[in-house]
Amino acid sequence: MKLHYEWSGPSDAPVVVLGNSLGTTTALWERQLPVLHRRFRVLRYDHRGHGGSPAVPGPYRIDDLADDVLELLDALDLARVSYCGVSMGGMIGMWLAGHAPERIERLVLCCTTATFASAQPWLDRAATVRSSGTASIAPAGVGRWFTPTFRDRSPEVVASFERGLSEVDDEGYAGCCDALASLDLRSVLPAIEAPTAVIAGAADEATPPECGRSIADAIPGASFHVVAGAHLANVEADDAVSAIMEGHL
Repeated sequence: MKLHYEWSGPSDAPVVVLGNSLGTTTALWERQLPVLHRRFRVLRYDHRGHGGSPAVPGPYRIDDLADDVLELLDALDLARVSYCGVSMGGMIGMWLAGHAPERIERLVLCCTTATFASAQPWLDRAATVRSSGTASIAPAGVGRWFTPTFRDRSPEVVASFERGLSEVDDEGYAGCCDALASLDLRSVLPAIEAPTAVIAGAADEATPPECGRSIADAIPGASFHVVAGAHLANVEADDAVSAIMEGHL
């Protein structure tokens, strides 16, 4: 799988890879770039079926999505990198740090979980998207990503994310939903050696702070941070998340 990717920042700096949440593209990280570019070379990529990356027929597993990233690192001759992921991107980061520890220098996990209480909502969403397309879920989906306060304050940002979700390949999105339905990374967390920072949004209903707390408790030495008044924290509380990321990396 040849993923679409984008380089930015100083070419001679340490590399940080940024992994997106389900239904988003590399644009998810725009607010972190000014801070990260002070010290890092940033590699952003799109998951299969998202943005500029092609889709293949699903279902997928989290292993498949993580293998895509390893193939990208190999293609770019990157032996070891730091990795930051939001939601599904964070799940991929946990898999990478647990199964390929020699590739991950430091790890930031934002608004994510190691498992879900039930697979059925993800299977139902995959079926809906396969029958009706991502545009059919975009308004409700993006509505869950942001707090009412942020939606009122920044309607143009919310609208841009809604357009982005509606443009995600139907099968690519549904295949990723299948991956989340079968997700269970709890057994790999104690084996993660990379220094890890876990960030949770206080208003995140999909992966609430207790999910982040469980991850941080299971990864040796991990730090845990709760960002107030945010669901998709790196967008809604970008300054706070950027500061945590820069300090940890």
